[in-house]
Amino acid sequence: MGDLKEGVQAATQETASPSVVSLETPSKAEMWVSDAISCLGTSEFVDHNKFPKLDEQQDIREQFIGKSSKELKKLAREGHWARSHALRAQAYQHIIQYLPCRLMAPDASVYRDVAVKLCENQRDDVHPLPELLAGSMVPEYCLTAEGVTAVKRILLCIANVSPDITYCPLLPAVVALLLHYNQEEAGCFENTCRLLYCNASHTSYIDSSFLSHKASCMTFGDLANKHCPAAHRLIAGSTDNIFEVYSEWLVWLFDDLPFEYVIRIFDVYLLEGQKVLYRIALALLKQFQISVSSKGLDVSGVKGSLQAFMWDMHEHMTAEKLLEKAFAIRLFSRKEIWLLQMANRKALMQKGVTMVHHRQPFHLTVNTHNFTSAIVTAQEMRIVWSWIPERFSLFSPVLLFSTSKDGYSLKRFYSCCEDYEPTVLLLKTTLGEVCGAFLSSDWSERRKSGGASSFFGTGECFVFTVQPEMERYEWVFIKKPEQAKAMPRSPRQRSPSPFSPEGRTTSSNYLTVPKLDKIKYRLSPFLAVRHFRLPSKTASMFMSGTQEGIVIGGGGGQALFVDADLYHGRTEHCETFDNPPLCQENFQVQLLEVWGFQNS
Repeated sequence: MGDLKEGVQAATQETASPSVVSLETPSKAEMWVSDAISCLGTSEFVDHNKFPKLDEQQDIREQFIGKSSKELKKLAREGHWARSHALRAQAYQHIIQYLPCRLMAPDASVYRDVAVKLCENQRDDVHPLPELLAGSMVPEYCLTAEGVTAVKRILLCIANVSPDITYCPLLPAVVALLLHYNQEEAGCFENTCRLLYCNASHTSYIDSSFLSHKASCMTFGDLANKHCPAAHRLIAGSTDNIFEVYSEWLVWLFDDLPFEYVIRIFDVYLLEGQKVLYRIALALLKQFQISVSSKGLDVSGVKGSLQAFMWDMHEHMTAEKLLEKAFAIRLFSRKEIWLLQMANRKALMQKGVTMVHHRQPFHLTVNTHNFTSAIVTAQEMRIVWSWIPERFSLFSPVLLFSTSKDGYSLKRFYSCCEDYEPTVLLLKTTLGEVCGAFLSSDWSERRKSGGASSFFGTGECFVFTVQPEMERYEWVFIKKPEQAKAMPRSPRQRSPSPFSPEGRTTSSNYLTVPKLDKIKYRLSPFLAVRHFRLPSKTASMFMSGTQEGIVIGGGGGQALFVDADLYHGRTEHCETFDNPPLCQENFQVQLLEVWGFQNS
């Protein structure tokens, strides 16, 4: 996973399938393979009574020579080296030896020198874990007691030679898994260091600071929110702290699942990096929700329920079926996920979360005791807050505008809401229906299109209903990412006003995208329209405002329109969010509130 590199320039260089594996096998690796074959691919630290029995009657030499990175990924996904320990050992060595990593990464010779100095005066059974692993356990998997001790020695040496690594809860699992297939501790140490210091573009393996680890947990929460809405809703209704549940996502994969699942995950992880772990954890979360719903189970203790589900994975699906479901999930590109993680890091830094705070809770939820809204209850606001990107839900809600306090004035609405991003708009009609929108951009963006009204915002915007039932409608390309290629849009065109007569057509499909080169996006570029080649200009109309009113969502209709008096409104299906009308199509506003984020 690794610390994220600073700077935005690298984020603009998308590599669709980064090549991290050489096409040739060097003499060093060939020599190592000979040893692996003689030992059936496993190390002396493996307890063969626990280890799965595999077919070793295969010619392992022909499997990798001349294979491209893409071909190797296909082999890993299909489980080709899951059939033989010797084959898996060769695969691991071949993949890791050709990972691009920083110069002077510690190697086996460094380990031999350091291990002697660190461990010569200590008994083998008293090696303490280094501080960077505070709270972590060393998984045994199929290792002997001597193997577990060897893992501890390797961890001590990594901590000694890498003072820049300050927090790394995944490290014990990675070392333990690699040790199953390394003939000596020094080789395991070297391979782990290559993963730690991999510098392939947008491909990371191991988080090495508290900040990057928590940003990864937040990123998984964001992806779960988008790709597993039913499971997310289940968890949000079962716990006060969703982030605490999602912070366990790596534990599900490497601690709770049976070994035969863990090692298959590791097969694809070595070739594809952290993104594949997100996929697999999302697949597990989806299957958990299906299992709970089909059996009508109580999930009041959701963390314990998830753990029990992982323990009993044999009852739900095979390892191969899990990977099949994982790769069926259409995630956004590595670049987009990297940008999201960068944005989450930035939010944590703004919140003051650093490695020195790693024993203190920091994630905030809506406080049911002091939250007051004239439109929604605290419980309803908690559900809405659970839909918001993780980096924003770190901060408490603050009321920016209310018609009951500030009056029914669009001018007052703009003056209260400008200079805040993002915001949450809540609206209650005179019939008691409640709906709203999460709006990712500052309303002052409306003035940056040279006086012409146009749309702005990003794909993180969404609309929702609260009463009579709670439902969220996200950007259409979140559910169908295959329809939007991850590349800059071209050519750019000027947008007619969504309110002007010349912008209207008989189908009311008159809402168009903004002239992007005139708009300066102040938010993280995650899900910015300019990153995608969209099949329709009407599918990226997030928010717009003029003196005549505000519009949220467009294309074939408006998800939400409120006039300049903040009194009359209209809601329709729109192409941007693919939503039904959020309430009665033509409505009158009883109350309207806008909420911002403390310190945003």
